[in-house]
Amino acid sequence: MKPTDKKSWRFKLHEIIYEADTPMGKLFDVVLLILILLSIVLVMLESVSEIDAKYHEILYLGEWIITIFFSIEYIARIITVKKPKAYIFSFYGIIDFLSTIPLYLSFLFAGSSFLLSVRALRLLRVFRILKITRYIGEAAKLRKALANSKAKILVFLFAVLVIAVIAGTLMYIIEGPEHGFKSIPISVYWCIVTLTTVGFGDIAPSTPLGQLLATVIMILGYGIIAVPTGIVSAEYTKSMDKNDVLGKDYVHVNTQVCTNCGAQRHRDDAKFCHKCGENLHPEINPEV
Repeated sequence: MKPTDKKSWRFKLHEIIYEADTPMGKLFDVVLLILILLSIVLVMLESVSEIDAKYHEILYLGEWIITIFFSIEYIARIITVKKPKAYIFSFYGIIDFLSTIPLYLSFLFAGSSFLLSVRALRLLRVFRILKITRYIGEAAKLRKALANSKAKILVFLFAVLVIAVIAGTLMYIIEGPEHGFKSIPISVYWCIVTLTTVGFGDIAPSTPLGQLLATVIMILGYGIIAVPTGIVSAEYTKSMDKNDVLGKDYVHVNTQVCTNCGAQRHRDDAKFCHKCGENLHPEINPEV
């Protein structure tokens, strides 16, 4: 097939929906972002009883228009990939589905006794805000940094839990039930609240020794808050793509998405997917 041959409608649609290097792809992403934000605004306005009572029909119509658009988008995403199940059961596929179905579910629940349940189900539309991360370039780096930090953060949280148990037990011994620390679990709860600098104030130490221990825990809390941030920041720096800069030569990557596995971040000169080997340009580079 020659480079001048026309691309199939499915390939063109895939470029528009999954990529942002083309004018139509950029326009699609911008429209989608606007509709997502508009949908969230509609959900928020609908939760205000005064506004909903006055503009319910307009809000309801607007939500139906947006829901139909996202339904078409969801179907289009499925039919433009070679492995629909990979998208349907992916994180974004599930989010897209959950954010689309609430209004349709209202047809399945008839009768006044289900009205409250239906209204609650419609609040699932707020999941659409998670779709925004798909269109933020740095989201992939942040996700990778969090994944690489998982083990360190879990160890850190376990250490914090140990400190909370020990400090809570000491506070129970020092203060006792007469000062509100009725049990070790309640004392541990107080310690966690204090460590996180929330400080509900429902329980407070009364003795000088208890207040001294509380002071130490509060100071320790400020240090604990900074640790996860440092861990993620360090991993975020490491997660910078090493292939972006090779010596003095800058290697450009684009938003090309593989139609087979959905992999992203391909080099501009790439002909095949770096993950599964699928031909990225079947109309230009027919497979051998």
